[in-house]
Amino acid sequence: MAPVPPRELQNDSQRREKPIPHLMGPAILDQAIRQAIQSCWAMMPPDKKTTSAVSREIRRIVDRALRDLEDDSRAFGVAS
Repeated sequence: MAPVPPRELQNDSQRREKPIPHLMGPAILDQAIRQAIQSCWAMMPPDKKTTSAVSREIRRIVDRALRDLEDDSRAFGVAS
């Protein structure tokens, strides 16, 4: 299979009628968040495996990701 030239990819994305959020819906995001919480629970040491500890870790990770998003937005000139 031959690679697709970037200009064709760009034209294809411009022809799309529906943006990705309409295709995915909120359930996919909810499922991803719940999976992250379950993974965090599974990775916690047994002596620290409490709902409050998992909540703190998830919030710490999400806060860091959101800070990174803002930093990347400024660095790459993407509208926030």
